[in-house]
Amino acid sequence: MDIAGQVAIVTGGASGLGEATARHLAELGAKVAILDFNAERAETVAADIGGFAQKCDVSDEAMVADCVAAITAHFGQGPRVAVNCAGLANAARIVGREGKTSVDVFRRVIEVNLIGSYNVMTYAVQAMMEMAPLDGGERGVIINTSSAAYEDGQIGQSAYAASKGAIASMCLPAARELAKPGIRVMAIAPGLFNTPMMEGLPPETTAEITKNILHPNRLGHPAEFAQLAGDIVRNPYLNGTVIRLDGATRLPPR
Repeated sequence: MDIAGQVAIVTGGASGLGEATARHLAELGAKVAILDFNAERAETVAADIGGFAQKCDVSDEAMVADCVAAITAHFGQGPRVAVNCAGLANAARIVGREGKTSVDVFRRVIEVNLIGSYNVMTYAVQAMMEMAPLDGGERGVIINTSSAAYEDGQIGQSAYAASKGAIASMCLPAARELAKPGIRVMAIAPGLFNTPMMEGLPPETTAEITKNILHPNRLGHPAEFAQLAGDIVRNPYLNGTVIRLDGATRLPPR
């Protein structure tokens, strides 16, 4: 798909991988709508790229539906692209110190990472189905963010790995279901990236984290995630699969 002139939704677009993706898609000529819980930061990024920002808790279905409707009204056309980058990385052992349970953490991570991605995918697809197909019969592209943790989850990552594993698992059935209307579904499973969460770590901690990254031996740049998202949109034969983007790293148990 030639993304120039098309509407693209990016969740979590106020920072990290989402911000890099929003900026890259705008550089490719897309009309970018940012959905993020941090409304102030989302407005700042949107202003920089000539986009549109909406405060959104992606786990709230009604709010997501309203945001997609507002995006369509604002741009006068529905989205052709939706990239889900919004998510939580809360860590907790199943049973921690002094027998503390973590069901609340598990529930919240699933609500945001998995159900949130499903909500946005659902309402973006609904809008795409109402649009005329482009040349080749394509109506749209969904890109969900999984994680290397879906295969290599570490201690304390049961909730996070479960949410990202589910995102990976639904990629193919969603692609099969949406093939007839001409909507592709892909997932990216990033490894360790230089996001705001990583930037605050001491150098020795970062060195320990990166020692398992084979080549290049460094944290990934958010722009590299954004580049892959753009490549997925533009390559019509990419569909129904999960791409690991991780420098060949395999996460250790802890």
